[in-house]
Amino acid sequence: MSWGTELWDQFDNLEKHTQWGIDILEKYIKFVKERTEIELSYAKQLRNLSKKYQPKKNSKEEEEYKYTSCKAFISNLNEMNDYAGQHEVISENMASQIIVDLARYVQELKQERKSNFHDGRKAQQHIETCWKQLESSKRRFERDCKEADRAQQYFEKMDADINVTKADVEKARQQAQIRHQMAEDSKADYSSILQKFNHEQHEYYHTHIPNIFQKIQEMEERRIVRMGESMKTYAEVDRQVIPIIGKCLDGIVKAAESIDQKNDSQLVIEAYKSGFEPPGDIEFEDYTQPMKRTVSDNSLSNSRGEGKPDLKFGGKSKGKLWPFIKKNKSPKQQKEPLSHRFNEFMTSKPKIHCFRSLKRGGATPEDFSNLPPEQRRKKLQQKVDELNKEIQKEMDQRDAITKMKDVYLKNPQMGDPASLDHKLAEVSQNIEKLRVETQKFEAWLAEVEGRLPARSEQARRQSGLYDSQNPPTVNNCAQDRESSPDGSYTEEQSQESEMKVLATDFDDEFDDEEPLPAIGTCKALYTFEGQNEGTISVVEGETLYVIEEDKGDGWTRIRRNEDEEGYVPTSYVEVCLDKNAKDS
Repeated sequence: MSWGTELWDQFDNLEKHTQWGIDILEKYIKFVKERTEIELSYAKQLRNLSKKYQPKKNSKEEEEYKYTSCKAFISNLNEMNDYAGQHEVISENMASQIIVDLARYVQELKQERKSNFHDGRKAQQHIETCWKQLESSKRRFERDCKEADRAQQYFEKMDADINVTKADVEKARQQAQIRHQMAEDSKADYSSILQKFNHEQHEYYHTHIPNIFQKIQEMEERRIVRMGESMKTYAEVDRQVIPIIGKCLDGIVKAAESIDQKNDSQLVIEAYKSGFEPPGDIEFEDYTQPMKRTVSDNSLSNSRGEGKPDLKFGGKSKGKLWPFIKKNKSPKQQKEPLSHRFNEFMTSKPKIHCFRSLKRGGATPEDFSNLPPEQRRKKLQQKVDELNKEIQKEMDQRDAITKMKDVYLKNPQMGDPASLDHKLAEVSQNIEKLRVETQKFEAWLAEVEGRLPARSEQARRQSGLYDSQNPPTVNNCAQDRESSPDGSYTEEQSQESEMKVLATDFDDEFDDEEPLPAIGTCKALYTFEGQNEGTISVVEGETLYVIEEDKGDGWTRIRRNEDEEGYVPTSYVEVCLDKNAKDS
């Protein structure tokens, strides 16, 4: 099967067919190119989608992603990002292994096709030229033969005519001979050209055209094979990323299987548990005996009752619905149904305030006492962990400075060791301050966890928030809330009243203390700025009186004069106790 023998007369059709083959190849290249663009666009959209739903850093949304379902969702987004990367790989491999190679091959194919058909046209032009020469010699031979016949007929006519002179007859005879010779020459020329044409035509149809068409056939078959190989490469590029895509999908499945609903439920408890106890039962109030009616101590209307209310830190009031339910004391208003109160209790938020937040005018207290016990414990633990990290960071810095100082001591040419003393002292002071701060928060944490008494002297001293000199602050907070326009008394006013009474009683416990006697003296080693309440500022080198030594919490109580006393870090002073005080 050869195009040279089977399609010897289909030069034009072969030219059209080969051009169509190149167009098909270019169309396939365009198809693959658009596929790569789709892959890139798809990968970009997947990446944008993954980025869109990633939690923002340092935001509340990031804290919500501690649940296993949310962590699985994050893993899903990460795997989707890797999945998008594989589509980018598909696009890159198709572009490099298919588009670039086929584009170069198309150019080579066009050049080869152009060369082959140029040779075919050249052979066609040569055979056409030979054919024209043959036709020309044939026509000349035919013309000369006709001229010779006419000349012979004219000679015979002249020779038969008796009236014609002999000279005219001789002239006619010579002319006939000349024409006859010209005809013979044309015949010989025609015969020679005919033989040559037949030879050229045989070469054209049996040698030149078959060879040219065979080259075109081979070129076309190579194009077909190359297109098939490109299609295999197209599939192989996809197949190469299937294992990695499978791993991405396996990662999504693994993340989904890691979801633990029990763990998430426990995290919800840890996030929102307040630590309060549910309110007790409401006691029955007997209105059938108006003269002997006694208001129960657990009633909501006893918020202004005589005596001091039995309140504890954290707002626990067993047997009461305070501070959740409001009760209107107006005698003109109809009593609310119990179901309405219960619904209000279930939907309202507890308005628990502590004395520290009241004294600070509503600002967030340093010890997080405005939070429920469980949430306060978590915040304090988090603060302790942060301080410990800062301490470790400062200790690492101190170790680095110490090592550098040792290097300077061994090699004085590298630097002055004394130049690091100030930095070393500064780092040491920072460590000490952080330790003092840590001890303070650990004391609050211990108080919340029940390891220390709730109203111990140590907690009062470290918090610096119980100011016995400012009870009017609480009073003002209570006085700022006026009664409602209809003269009714709400539970919020009752709550403020109870807060005021307890705060005043709490401060009075310390207002009646007698001044402590001096048990020694101390000298300030460093300057300390007492910013918290209960502390006192000292200047380096200052001498003061010691009225209470360190009890293991890192603080020493000192006095400057009768009106100025407070606590300073034990590491900031050099204490010298009297011998008699030590014995006592």
